[in-house]
Amino acid sequence: MSRASDRAYAAIRSMILSGELPAGAQLGEEALAERCGVSRTPVREALRRLETDLLVLRTDTQRSFVADWSIDDVADAFDLRARLESMAARRAAERMTPEALDRIRASNRALEVAIRRPQPDIEGFLEANREFHAAILDTAGSRRLAALLGTLIEQPVVWRTAHHYSREALHRSHSEHEELAAAFARRDGAWAEAIMSSHILRAYHAYADAHRGIGLVDEAKAAE
Repeated sequence: MSRASDRAYAAIRSMILSGELPAGAQLGEEALAERCGVSRTPVREALRRLETDLLVLRTDTQRSFVADWSIDDVADAFDLRARLESMAARRAAERMTPEALDRIRASNRALEVAIRRPQPDIEGFLEANREFHAAILDTAGSRRLAALLGTLIEQPVVWRTAHHYSREALHRSHSEHEELAAAFARRDGAWAEAIMSSHILRAYHAYADAHRGIGLVDEAKAAE
């Protein structure tokens, strides 16, 4: 892939994850090329990669749209993620090094700083959370697991809904990360696997509660 394609991929992906390009939005190559500062060819390559990531949907007429994830789609993704990432946690625990553990703990400290502000820094929380899980996956050292989890970890609908998480849900995430770090420090694969599975499934319910709350707000507005 060219640098222009990589740049277009990163820019479009960021716009999708942030909600700047909402679910269902049509992705015109010419308009995207202008926004990304590249030609149409790198945009076309980037859209193909994003389609593989399940962030973009291409129709039979070859038009591209931002994928729209239903609550059932998200539930399936979290279920798969719980199974795969718990395996990654076990592998990471068995392969843990002092350097990897320092990286994991540093990312969770950054997460704690973000959520302890008077108004929680959700972008900071999301970035620190991404780094925490990326550090575990890197330590696990499995290219297959990394490839499979790549399409599951950063679902755009989850990123957008995170802005409506309760403070309790944010602090619970930090606490579970601390438990994972304790398991990693002891190189206990079974413990790490069990914590990660429950952590991901609990995260799904935090998402579902926030998603349900947004729906209720929208219904109330529509009734006004």
